[in-house]
Amino acid sequence: MSERRYDPTHDEWVTFATHRQDRTYKPATADCPLCPTHPGGPETEIPREHFEIAVFDNRFPSLSTTPPAPDVAGTDLVPVEPAYGHCEVVVFTDDHEATLASVGERRIRLLVDAWAHRFRALAADPRIGYVLPFENKGEAVGVTLHHPHGQIYAYPDVPPRPAREQRAARHHRDRTGRCVFCDVVAQERGGPRVVVEGRHFLAAVPPWARFPYEVDVWAHDHVGTLPELDAAARDDLARVLARVLAGYDEYFGFRTSYLLGVHSAPVNVPDDERGLGHLHLEICPPHRGGGKLKYLAGSETFGGAFLTDVAPEVAGPRLRDAAERATVPA
Repeated sequence: MSERRYDPTHDEWVTFATHRQDRTYKPATADCPLCPTHPGGPETEIPREHFEIAVFDNRFPSLSTTPPAPDVAGTDLVPVEPAYGHCEVVVFTDDHEATLASVGERRIRLLVDAWAHRFRALAADPRIGYVLPFENKGEAVGVTLHHPHGQIYAYPDVPPRPAREQRAARHHRDRTGRCVFCDVVAQERGGPRVVVEGRHFLAAVPPWARFPYEVDVWAHDHVGTLPELDAAARDDLARVLARVLAGYDEYFGFRTSYLLGVHSAPVNVPDDERGLGHLHLEICPPHRGGGKLKYLAGSETFGGAFLTDVAPEVAGPRLRDAAERATVPA
């Protein structure tokens, strides 16, 4: 089964991809499908002995450009449709033991270019409404392949959370005439919650942080998507991101698990709707210190109301000091 079903009680779509139950699950290092293919060794997903970044279609996709017909018939109340879209895997190092925090600023800069390149290519599909690059890192967030990698999903519509951001941005613009994210950057710049401040990007623990050590990375200028960034802005994004990630490991004292997502403007929409988007990244570690994890419990899951244990005004200086102490590979 691979299909999307509409939830009329929440005005959103849910994807079912039952074949993913059979996807590769925590293989031994010798059997890693994301490692390079070495001479005389087993063939992996990447037929090269060495590489910097590899991008390819997910073998177990949630969305597909050739989805099967739905298993069940939809109704007027609950429509059902094929799960159209794109799911790509982005492997950003051939070193099985590396992390995005350890690969170095130059490699992260190359990853930014790869994200931008794939964003432009996927957005060219007129059936796509939103492109989301992301990385799930570490067992604490449920990762099943340990080789460092991320993914890119291209959805046929704007998913619920980005859609909420769009609505909030429209409300703010209608009320003030300004971009809400531009106003956030102006407020947070130089403040107590800042973690890393670059020339083009600002990383800070947001005042509304949903996770104790969440860091958001906002573009200073009102830019909607990665392909719109010039070389200097891409350099700065790589520097800021490298220092934030190194700071996490420095602060917690271990390889930090996290969820990282790149939020952009929707694609294939009218210019007015697209203009509401403001490029930013969200990094959400589940750690809250002392070996404890932040779990999504009843209030978060059923109420959508997040409860956090560390004030952003405390988390910001802690992560800023750690980021300044951390060694960031070139």
